[in-house]
Amino acid sequence: MAGRTDEQHRIALFIDFENLVTNTGISSNNFDLQPALDQLLEQGKVVFRRAYCDWSRFADAKVRLHDVGVELVDVPPSTRAGKNSADMRLVIDALELCYAREQIDTFVIGSGDSDFCPLAYKLRENGRTVIGLAVKEASSRMFVNACDQFIYMRPKSRGDKDKEHGGKGHKGDKSDEGRGGKRGGKGGKGDEGKGHKGEASGKEGHEGKGGKSKAEVPAIAREVVQSLLRRATGPLNPSLIKETIVRKEPDFDERDHGFSTFARLLEALEQEGLLRRIQQGRQGYVVGPDTDLPVASEGKGGKGRHAKAPAPVEEEDEELESYPDPEDEGL
Repeated sequence: MAGRTDEQHRIALFIDFENLVTNTGISSNNFDLQPALDQLLEQGKVVFRRAYCDWSRFADAKVRLHDVGVELVDVPPSTRAGKNSADMRLVIDALELCYAREQIDTFVIGSGDSDFCPLAYKLRENGRTVIGLAVKEASSRMFVNACDQFIYMRPKSRGDKDKEHGGKGHKGDKSDEGRGGKRGGKGGKGDEGKGHKGEASGKEGHEGKGGKSKAEVPAIAREVVQSLLRRATGPLNPSLIKETIVRKEPDFDERDHGFSTFARLLEALEQEGLLRRIQQGRQGYVVGPDTDLPVASEGKGGKGRHAKAPAPVEEEDEELESYPDPEDEGL
């Protein structure tokens, strides 16, 4: 499983629905799973989707969950107090799937309850990746640390979520200019550029319209970058840096620190002098700030798995080797 790429991940999603809509700021009538699904689909295929609860209490959420392909498992109350065994059913089904379907390598647990810590430990013990999914204010820190990664659901109105999706759904220069213009505060192109630069440096840009806190590089990012570059024998793939940060802090999200993308965070680290970004072909890499070797030598000399980009020097050597030997011509 360690050799799989992101596109090959097979993901199973288990949701303790009552936990996600009880005292979390999210109600069953505005519950929107799509933003979380979008993040999971970036990591692989979500081949199993199941939600557990007493659906007679949350009937208004059933249609939206059906629309995104979630199977609803009804767990009626088993006590006079109205408690049900949804969490127990979820644990049993997750372990059964773990042992019966080896191709499913990632399990997502939609809950913030620390009662699911033993399940997370057992899944990881069996070589599975565990992702938690819940509202931040209703998530146990113990459960967050028990997961490999944690995705926070943000309680927002349906209209706000639809508007946010509309803004994020278009990639390219136009959308970037629009975001830059909002941050810069003016409509001109020059101000748009300043908006992006400010966001990256953490000194000028702000996140969104509400004037939230300025972008600041988190300490965990500095720590990981310095540690990896100190041991690196060649250029590093930026994805390795992100994966290492998430392993140390499962709920890490660069957007919480004011950066729209991880590339913006790397740009801020470069401006602080902690790293240098280079380009080899279509792939970007990260090297130490004091690296004196040319880019080609970095790609050639690095023995790590992230330092295998073709170097221009190697291509030049191949061309020289194709020339005929002058002594052969004399013969």
